[in-house]
Formats: sequence, structure tokens, C-alpha cells
Amino acid sequence: MTTGRSPAVPAVRRRTHASFIVCALIAAAWPWAAPAQDIRPSLAEQERRLAQAAAEPVQLTLRDALALALQRNPELAAFASERSAMEAAALQAGALPNPVLDIVGDNLRNARKAEAGDRTTSIQIGQLIELGGKRAARMRAAEAGRDLAGWDYEAKRIEVMSVVAQRFVDLLAAQQRLVLAGEAAALARQVSEAVARRVEAGKVSPVEETKARLAQAGAEVELEQARREAIAARSALGAMWAAPSPRFEKAVGDLEKRPPLPGFEQLAARVRDNPELARWATEIAQRQASVEAERAKAVPDVTVSAGVTRFSQFDDRAYMVGISIPIPIFDRNRGGILEASRRLDKAADEQRAAEGRLLADLARAYQRLAAIDQEIGTLRTILLPGAQSAFEAASKGYQLGKFGFLDVLDAQRTLFQTRTQNLRALADYQRGVSDIERLVGGPLDLPPNTPNRP
Repeated sequence: MTTGRSPAVPAVRRRTHASFIVCALIAAAWPWAAPAQDIRPSLAEQERRLAQAAAEPVQLTLRDALALALQRNPELAAFASERSAMEAAALQAGALPNPVLDIVGDNLRNARKAEAGDRTTSIQIGQLIELGGKRAARMRAAEAGRDLAGWDYEAKRIEVMSVVAQRFVDLLAAQQRLVLAGEAAALARQVSEAVARRVEAGKVSPVEETKARLAQAGAEVELEQARREAIAARSALGAMWAAPSPRFEKAVGDLEKRPPLPGFEQLAARVRDNPELARWATEIAQRQASVEAERAKAVPDVTVSAGVTRFSQFDDRAYMVGISIPIPIFDRNRGGILEASRRLDKAADEQRAAEGRLLADLARAYQRLAAIDQEIGTLRTILLPGAQSAFEAASKGYQLGKFGFLDVLDAQRTLFQTRTQNLRALADYQRGVSDIERLVGGPLDLPPNTPNRP
């Protein structure tokens, strides 16, 4: 729709300055006319910047290791950056469409010199007006995406904490295994020296001394292997905060301290606090917003325009007002609406599948931890005392000539195998605790009806 005065009809010329209109139109369309919004760093980004100055302590505890990993872990930093990016995307989703400025000149060079002055210049500005709730639906979808990034960050944080706890347990076990290997090597040397003295005294055959030397050499080999395993476990733990060569000297912790195992029903009720499951409520909200956005696309938008045309021949102007509306005849976005609706249905199915998977993983981890707890009880009450008593009896009997060297060697091997088995069971218990804490999204020893996170 266009209104105005024809240049061929004489009229009272309006003395409106064209320059003023042009300046007003350009100011309205100019992208820098509005002040830029300040996008501040997210909370995770601020925490990451403040954490760069943290130093490794000499005696590293589990709390220290978790703090270092949360501050410096590269994967966790990447998720924090993604969350900041989604915050910026949510901010951008609320932006309005920019106006469009059109400047058109006609008949700028005419071959007929007599009509060379018959030139027209048009200046027009248009603004797209979104209808059907497009902007609101777009903002809801972007905000849900931002919240999903927050849930992903939380899930990654729990995963990193679980891995750090398990690697810390690996290092504690490797350190204690190194101590056990050192004790075994020292005992093997003592036995070898005792056998050598008995060989010199002519009480036993030199073959037994050879066997004792071989046992001592095997103990030394195991000691070296334990030392290298401790070095590898230390490097693996340091890698969690991007320090393959960490500076701490020793990990400090007690594998004997075991949190009690709650009932399975109590833990199963806490699975919903796991970010991997809690995120699905936000995922469903985002897909619902996507359905609304697709439905809004079926509503045509309106473009409103206004401008002025100047005729140089008549030194006159015509003012124009226009409106543009697409006619939704062929494309009503039915496919887009159906696709978004099906993805919404898929999200509900995926939520149920995720809950079933987490409960199944929790059941397996719970049964495994219960079995390890029973194994530790058996080791403490029966196997360890029995192995220690058998070794002491074999040692005294060998000195008195009642037992042979093979009996002593077998008792020694059984004792240290039992100690190693107990150490392995203690470490497995701590790893199992970390697995369950990852599945329930919080510490294992929380009182009932206590939220995992503040």
C-alpha cells in the first residue's frame, strides 16, 4: 500500500528537509545506535580464573586432590566454557530483528539530455515484526539450552570427582603395596641369611640356600615393580589437574576408614539427584519450547516500511507507507511441527531409559560393594590371623629343625598374598564407594532426606 502525491500534479511543496529525514532513518537503522550490553564472565569462569594460583601441598589429601582437579581439570574447564557460551546464546536469543534501510536512485544517467533532470531518489526503512510468539519461544529454548549446559557441567564435575577419588585410592594402594613389598623383600633377606647360617653350620643342604636366594631375588623384583606402579599412579593422579609430573611428595589417606553401606532402597531413591537424570526435565522443557517455536513459524511475520521519494524534475517529494505479509498457502511448517513433537516424545522415552540404566548400574555396584565388604570381613577375622599364625609357627619350627625351608617359604608367600589381597579389597571398596557416589550424585554417608547439593 502506497500513498503520496503524484509528481505530475501541482501541489504546495512541503518544506520538510530531506536531510533531516535521511538522518533520522539512518539513526534508526544504525547498529551502533543502541548501547552494547555487557556480557560478564560466568560464575564458573570467575572461579576458574581465581583458582589458577592454587599450589600443590607436600602431603596431598583427597580434599586437596579434589580441589586441584576442580580448579584445573581441562575437560571440566571446557564444560564451563560451553556453559558460558550457552549463556551468551540465551542473551542473543532475545535480540529483536534489525531494521532495514533501502536507498534507491532511478534514472541517474539518461541518454535523453532533455530529460536528464528527471531523476528520483527513494529512501525507505523497514522493520520486521515477529508474530506468533517466535521471540518468546526462541528465548525459552535458549534458556533451556543454557540450563542443560549447567546440568552437563554438574555431571562432568561429579565424574571428575569420582575419577580423582579412584586415582587417589590407586595411589594410596600403590604406596601401601610398596611398603608391603619392602617388608617382603626385607623378610626374604632375613630368611636367606638365616638359611645361609644353617648351611654353614651343616644343618641343611646348600640347595635350600639357593632356593632362599631365588626367593629373595623374586621379592626384589616385586619391590621394583611396586615402586614403578606407585610412580605411574602418582602421574595418573596429577594428570587430573594437568600436571603429569606433580610436585606433591606423598598422598595421605586411610584405606581402612570405610563409610557404612546404606540400604539399597535409600540409595535408589537418591538416583534422581544424579545430574544425568535430573537434566531430562530441562531437556523436555527445551524440546517443548522447540515445538512452540515450530508452531510459531507457521504464523507469518509482518514487515512494516516507511520512506520518502524525491523527484528532481519537479523538486517534489512523495511519502510512502508499506506493509508486507507472506501468505501461508504452500508452507505451513507442518513437517517442522511434527518433527519437534516426535523429538519431544523421544525425550520422555530417553528419560525412562536413563533412569532404568542408572538403577541397573546402581544395583550392580551395590552388590559388588556388598561382596567386597563381606570379603574384607573374612580376611580380617579368618585369613589374616591364620596366615600370620602359620608363618610364625613355620619360622620357629624351621629354626628348631621341625619344618623344612619349603614350609617357611610357603607360609611367607601365603602371608604376603593375604596382606596384598586385603589391601586390594580395601582399595576396591573405596572405588566401589566412588562408583555409587557418582550414580547417586552425592556422598554415600549422607543422612536420609538430605539433598545432595546445597
